[in-house]
Amino acid sequence: MQQRKGISILGYGCMRFTKSGTSIDFEKADKEFMRAFELGVNYYDTAYIYPGSEDVVGRIIEKNGIRDKINLATKLPQYLIKNRAGLDKYFDEELKRLRTDYIDYYLMHHMTDLAQWEKLKAIGIEEWIAEKKKSGQIRNIGFSFHGDTDTFKSILNAYDWDTCLVQYNYFDEYTQAGRPGIKAAAEKGLKVFIMEPLRGGKLVDLLPEKAKREIANEHHKRTPAEWAFRWLWDQPEITCVLSGMNSIEMIEENCRIASEAKVGDYGPEEKAFIEKIKSYIIESTKVNCTGCRYCMPCPKGVDIPAIFSCYNHMYSENKSSGRLEYFQTVALRMTPADASLCVRCGKCEQHCPQSIPIREKLKEADRNLRPWWQKIYLKAAKGVMVGKKNKNG
Repeated sequence: MQQRKGISILGYGCMRFTKSGTSIDFEKADKEFMRAFELGVNYYDTAYIYPGSEDVVGRIIEKNGIRDKINLATKLPQYLIKNRAGLDKYFDEELKRLRTDYIDYYLMHHMTDLAQWEKLKAIGIEEWIAEKKKSGQIRNIGFSFHGDTDTFKSILNAYDWDTCLVQYNYFDEYTQAGRPGIKAAAEKGLKVFIMEPLRGGKLVDLLPEKAKREIANEHHKRTPAEWAFRWLWDQPEITCVLSGMNSIEMIEENCRIASEAKVGDYGPEEKAFIEKIKSYIIESTKVNCTGCRYCMPCPKGVDIPAIFSCYNHMYSENKSSGRLEYFQTVALRMTPADASLCVRCGKCEQHCPQSIPIREKLKEADRNLRPWWQKIYLKAAKGVMVGKKNKNG
């Protein structure tokens, strides 16, 4: 298994362990976890809110005596924290679940807005981190992110982070943190970890039939998953790619790819092939937006590419997936960025290389992405995720 900065380039995402009834199948998870370990995977990622995951990971590590041989990552549920005491409460609970006295990589979970970090700073998170690092209970500090590139950069520059975890794949190249965000993080010296390399399997099982045929007939004879993984590992800024592996066959195949893929393997031919596959995916979408962001910035703050990306995912994947992405990456922002802000000035359309009728498509997307019931959930979620600002600001 290849490594970058001491980390295996393939990491194990522990959110998708197989369940038996309502609980995780421990014996199956143990076998799969340890097979990945045998093949050189040394980074394992879990989180407080993944049902049963931390407990199972802790039991596997304890049973096999491998704590000092792996890098263990978990996450602070920052959206549940109300005061300094809450930091210790959740951290201590996670240590107990994981049967360990230290965490190698501790991440602020699901950051979407700079206001979340400002809220944590107000209750003393920076001093708390310094104490935990000094004691050795936390070795590296970071954050996981869902949002737009500018917000990612603002959080990136708000603290001296060691690492970050972002959603990134060849179809999300210029959405969420995107390629510019990843480069910015790498330039600051952060270890960059990738989640959703296959978009939850969407770049494998739910590819358009035309794309599947193209991949099957291509002379390299790579699977859709292999094309996606190799595209990521071609980029030197990426430290490790997480995969939610839940079969021995998947683990062995992913480890094989990770042992072969190298920076520079993707030449003009391979890059052109990926662009062709992306074009087939875009054909099956509602708006022919490439995420180039030439339409930005909008004078009123509408995040046009993010809205169109979510709208397209309603149809390239499914409606609930697109709406959930919109909820996470657009609706939850403290600074509004939704299509209701559009004043139809048309500035965006003057710069769009795809000649998209942006004003009309924004109205269409907004109708589909914001059903009436979402407003109820949004109000409650903002109160939990970001916290209400006090009267004094």
